[in-house]
Amino acid sequence: MLNIIRIKKASFYGYHGVFKQEQNIGGKFEADVDLYTNFVHAAETDKLQETINYEQVYNVMSNLALQKKFYLIETLANSMVDELFKTFASVYKIALRVRKNNPPIGGVVDCVEVEVVKSREEWKELFINQHA
Repeated sequence: MLNIIRIKKASFYGYHGVFKQEQNIGGKFEADVDLYTNFVHAAETDKLQETINYEQVYNVMSNLALQKKFYLIETLANSMVDELFKTFASVYKIALRVRKNNPPIGGVVDCVEVEVVKSREEWKELFINQHA
């Protein structure tokens, strides 16, 4: 059975962008993540250790956003997906969106958003090819 755990509007501060001011001053970023897994056993036992801990998911994303600087939110989103697959073996597929609020693009825009959708099989194949 396939179930989905969703976390919406996870917020964190980061120093990502192509402009120096973005990398020095930083800005607010948000992420939504859909984790495709099977939590039937957890639902039956009502035990946290049988499912994916939401706090750990948030910490993986937040720590990555704070510890590294990326020029592109595309790279940030892809790195988050890779780290989530490494951390949570029971996840089959991930859809993750990252938003940069008030981007400096010379116009009035609330945010820009990118989305990465990757299955564990795709992730394994890419990981093997990158380390071959």
